[in-house]
Amino acid sequence: MPRLICPLLIASLLATGSALAQDAGSQVKRAASTIDTTPPGTLNPTPLPPLPDPDAPNVPAKELFARKLTPLPGPARAIGSYADGCMAGAVALPITGPTWQVMRLSRNRNWGNPELIKFIERLGSNAKKAGWNGLLIGDMAQPRGGPMISGHASHQIGLDVDIWFTPMPNHVLSREEREMDGAANMVEPDGLNVDPKLWTPAHMAVVRAAAKDPEVARIFVNAAIKKEMCSEAGTDRAWLAKVRPWWGHAEHFHVRLACPADSPQCKPQPPVPAGDGCGHALDYWFKESVLHPKPAPAPAHPKYMTLKGLPAACRAVVKAP
Repeated sequence: MPRLICPLLIASLLATGSALAQDAGSQVKRAASTIDTTPPGTLNPTPLPPLPDPDAPNVPAKELFARKLTPLPGPARAIGSYADGCMAGAVALPITGPTWQVMRLSRNRNWGNPELIKFIERLGSNAKKAGWNGLLIGDMAQPRGGPMISGHASHQIGLDVDIWFTPMPNHVLSREEREMDGAANMVEPDGLNVDPKLWTPAHMAVVRAAAKDPEVARIFVNAAIKKEMCSEAGTDRAWLAKVRPWWGHAEHFHVRLACPADSPQCKPQPPVPAGDGCGHALDYWFKESVLHPKPAPAPAHPKYMTLKGLPAACRAVVKAP
């Protein structure tokens, strides 16, 4: 799904030392960290060809993890940070559940830490109570986590999930519908406000239910959506602190869980900045230069993370049969 993003802007933001930079920059080291730029799926996915030399030290880690189609058996472990890590003992979210359906099945990204599976089950039930028919689940993680060959730079340790702002329909979606249908863009073309024809109290309720879950560390949404939530929240505002503005996220909200207690190698997010993140805290996101950034020049020699840039345990995770 197309996104507006400018790496130079993000670098500038991180350099300011602002609360927003501290919030995002510690765990997110690349521009697309929480943004899904992957196009719609395919009905006929083509297996990736074998790598000529998978043991070469300069092989991008994403090429190795993308070729692992099954999880590493054993205890569940989130290893490293959300944008630099991997996972063991992953569990697949069933593609159709009582309160959810998984989209883009060809990506094989419906894997996560067991705590993420439990969260989706909880949120699906709470969404039903809030008047939401059910959840359409976008990307979670690959079977062993790690960098993805397309789309995200986060979603690496099995604790992230994208949930579409389009509610689940009242029928089981076909494979073609799951691959080719898209989520609704909830933001008006100028990027300043939500689309009043699409935004409903139920959208607010399902994000609020997610934010109030004690296991949730962050929720990323488009800045216009955050602004709308600020205006609708009334006096019940503590949960808004977890909801952070970030580029894209007009069609889905990205939920990130805190590190599980049984994953000592998991690197947590910094504490949520003080305040509800409303009012003047949102001013940056509505600057013309941020809403309509100039395209950044393509790097002459793109750099890709290798296994050397990941925690040492990730080598064993991806090299295991």
